[in-house]
Amino acid sequence: MNSPLDISQDRALLWLMAIACGLCAGANYYCQPLVHSIQQYFDVPESQVALTVTFAQVSYALGLLFIVPVGDIVNKTRFIPLLMFLAAIGLLICAFAVNLPMLWLGTVIAGLFSVAAQVLIPLATMAVKPEKTGEVVGFLMSGLLVGLLLSTSLAGLLSDLFSWKLIYILSSVLMLILAFMLKSRLPQVPLMKMSYPSIFRSMGVLLREEPRLIYRSMTGGFAFAAMSILFSTIAVLLTSEPFKLPDVMVGVATLIGVFGALSTAYIGKIADRGYTKILTWAGVAVLAVSWIFLYFGGQSLISYVLGYGIISFGLAIVHSSNQNIIFRLRPDAKSRINSIYMTAYFIGGACGSALGVYAWHHGGWSMTCLVGLLLVTGSALFALLDTLHQSKQQTA
Repeated sequence: MNSPLDISQDRALLWLMAIACGLCAGANYYCQPLVHSIQQYFDVPESQVALTVTFAQVSYALGLLFIVPVGDIVNKTRFIPLLMFLAAIGLLICAFAVNLPMLWLGTVIAGLFSVAAQVLIPLATMAVKPEKTGEVVGFLMSGLLVGLLLSTSLAGLLSDLFSWKLIYILSSVLMLILAFMLKSRLPQVPLMKMSYPSIFRSMGVLLREEPRLIYRSMTGGFAFAAMSILFSTIAVLLTSEPFKLPDVMVGVATLIGVFGALSTAYIGKIADRGYTKILTWAGVAVLAVSWIFLYFGGQSLISYVLGYGIISFGLAIVHSSNQNIIFRLRPDAKSRINSIYMTAYFIGGACGSALGVYAWHHGGWSMTCLVGLLLVTGSALFALLDTLHQSKQQTA
């Protein structure tokens, strides 16, 4: 068996970790295509059921901010399986919910503790050789992003074929099995001796002392915001004229994003060779080009699907480059760094979804595409600030 501090060749463990990342990420998206089915099941207003999506996003953000940083000061081999166990309990509560408030409770519990994936990734960076960081993070991110993309499609499909509750039952059982398997296989890594309140004081210090963390967090936040516009508008666009696709086909149309997700491991290898700056600008350029295809996708399904695949690929490039950089800033603070970055990332996603709805209602698909392009410009601006900062540091 490999050294516990170099898991890069332990493919079985990496696969388990990647699958766990995918399950944890998907847990917060199952409810999105199920709103109508849940509304009919509980016989309540659809506006109330839609709050389930909000509760999932808010609880996940709170978990990123208040739970993920704890990963730096506790035994991760116990902490990660515990988080997964609690997330599985939340999913089971959703599966056996007898009313909407019970579903909300399960959603909040699952959202809070499914951040286990965001503790797994920093752990992996501490258990590999530095030159393998990007490759391993990219592999785990592939699992996470594939889980995120497949979650809505599988939830909708299983709901149509059987029941909306089935996806919650299956995912909770799988998560419990994975938690048990990981408990004995996760590597031991050094811990920081620090109290819980001091964690957040140290995060403030990180923000003051590491400008690149801010620049890269904002680069990622704006990039994910540009992608998230599609999350809130895809259903209204593809189910109306001229497409009129059924709900299941809307989910199928997004599966092309899986190819972008699967590319992260290869992008990580390139980033490990020191090409993060080139990759970042390539990713931003791909994001910009994607909105050209998406604009014409308002009338052409082929153009929309191509645009969705291209934007997924661009986001994967930017995100992988960002993580390759931030995890090298402070080796002793990787969970806290990931907490800051991912909080900004998902705040960007939430803002992008909201802006997508606003743009759609006030200017249709053309306005939506313009806002998407502006958000890509925001990502490029912070990438430029990061580049200038690096140049200044190298010449100092």
